[in-house]
Amino acid sequence: MTGATREQRSTGNGRFRRFLERLSTSEEDLRSEELRQEAAGRGCARISECADRDMVRVTGTLRTVTLRPRAGVPTLEAELFDGSAALDVIWLGRRAIAGIEPGRKLIVWGRITKNRGRPVMFNPKYELRPLGQE
Repeated sequence: MTGATREQRSTGNGRFRRFLERLSTSEEDLRSEELRQEAAGRGCARISECADRDMVRVTGTLRTVTLRPRAGVPTLEAELFDGSAALDVIWLGRRAIAGIEPGRKLIVWGRITKNRGRPVMFNPKYELRPLGQE
């Protein structure tokens, strides 16, 4: 016996188990977990838990940004991912917004609706997260 108490040995086993879990978890799963923890730490809702017509504040990373006209009106569309689900963020009448680019972290708030089964937020208020703190 090494002289370690049962509690010390179980704590060591817990660290070893977490270490093994991190080794066997994919990079995408680890990044998703970081995003979920970040959202909780900033007091934001998880996209997966938002219901239709809820007023919410969510944060995540922009995966894609595209210009897609709707009925002849320029429309900037972005996909925001928070580790739990994706949210389509749409700015009507905009061709571009400075700082809105793939890989950028963003906080948006407004009303969520469903469009073809996907959560969507039109013309949200937003806050770009500072570069270098990402």
